[in-house]
Amino acid sequence: MSTMNTMNPSKMINTLAMNSEKIAHFKKIFEEQRSNLLYTAMGLTNASFAIQTDDLKDEIDLSSTELEQSMRMRLRNREALYLRKIDDALDRIRSGKFGECEDCGDSIEARRLEARPTTTNCVPCKEERERLEDSHIDGRRSKSLGTKMKFA
Repeated sequence: MSTMNTMNPSKMINTLAMNSEKIAHFKKIFEEQRSNLLYTAMGLTNASFAIQTDDLKDEIDLSSTELEQSMRMRLRNREALYLRKIDDALDRIRSGKFGECEDCGDSIEARRLEARPTTTNCVPCKEERERLEDSHIDGRRSKSLGTKMKFA
């Protein structure tokens, strides 16, 4: 009796599929997204967040301006977080760990990587993390966890 690798066949296929061509594909995507985010950020100046004197004419104008600034700031924060995820993904490519789940070490399915290239977890590990999170920061239960149905 020969000793064969006991890895799940679909995982073996996925591992073989993560060849240098696929890695180069993801690296190109990350580098383009990184370049676009940095280009956008360079176009911003402190003046784009400053309140203009025309916006101080009445309370409605001021409120509208403050809301717009808040939205702009939230967008910049999200872009900064995404840029950090891109840099982490590029680091994983350089270290040879791209496409490997950081929790269990198994390969992340190619479909998942195509849908969310910066992911660091396979689907089962991500689902387990969501179950453990229990609720959102604002106290609501996660909608992606579903509910158990009781039948009479």
